Parts: sequence; structure tokens; C-alpha cells
Amino acid sequence: MTGRGDALDLILEQWGRERPDLDCSPMGVIGRITQLQREVFLAQRATFARHGLDAPSFDVLAALRRAGEPYQLTPTALMRTALVTSGAITQRLDRLEEKGLITRGRSEADGRAVVVTLTAAGRTALDAALPDHLETERGMLEGLSDAEQAQLADLLRRFLVALGRTPDGPAPDPS
Repeated sequence: MTGRGDALDLILEQWGRERPDLDCSPMGVIGRITQLQREVFLAQRATFARHGLDAPSFDVLAALRRAGEPYQLTPTALMRTALVTSGAITQRLDRLEEKGLITRGRSEADGRAVVVTLTAAGRTALDAALPDHLETERGMLEGLSDAEQAQLADLLRRFLVALGRTPDGPAPDPS
């Protein structure tokens, strides 16, 4: 390993020595994505904790805020946005409702449907956390130029689309 290598370079070098018959280059991509996932998780966890939130709570509040006035979505819509089961979304909503950040009630348009509404306190919490969240992400990307960030975003988008993670299919919530 020379220059500005990382742990994955060493791993690839070792596999190249031990198994020169195999192309281990996918490990370089997937291993780095896995490593980045851990780094992003830890940074976001610290950021959200400063605001009394966690990533799942932030995701729900952000989805409601992005929905625009009157900041309402059905639990099913939230479930699709967050890529979780109905049981998981129910737990998230229970916690947020206990904190007074959301309310659940019947839809005025369809009395049978349940809607989740962002409360004023929820909007305040989200609006306070969002700039800090963006600054955390900006800080993580500061080693890349704007052009490199755009290129990386494009490559990751192409990767997700190639895996079948299109806007019509499951896709992670980037909030």
C-alpha cells in the first residue's frame, strides 16, 4: 500500500497475493460503501442526538415537512418513504406522538383513513435540526470538490438504478 491508500487497499493487496486467480475489485467498492455507511450513521446519530432526535424520527418529521402544507401523510406513505414495515412505522409514530411532534387523526377527505400531521413543535424540531444535519453532511463531503460530489452522486444514482432502486421502487430516504 502506497501513498494515500486506505484499509481496503491493503485488503485488496492481500487478496491479490493470496488469491491472484480472483478479481477482488468489487470488495474495493462495496467495502468502502460499507465503511462510509458506518461513518455516516455515527455522524448523523451525534447530530440528531443534539436535537433530541434519532434518524428514524428525523426521517418521519422530514417526510412530513417535505409534504408541504398541511404537513400530512398517511402511515402507508410514511412507510414507503422510510422503507420500513407497518410495525416499525407504528413504533416511530408512537414515540413522536408521545413527544408531541406529530398527531394522528382521521382524514377530513376520507373519515376511514388515518393521517399523520406534523405539529408546530415537530416543525420547530425539524427546522432546528435540518441546518445542523446539512452541515454534518457538508463536513463529511469537504474532501471532495463540487464536481467530484456531483460525479459521486451520479455514480451512486446509477448504481441504485442498476440494482432496481428506481423512484417507483424502494429507495432510501436521503433526508
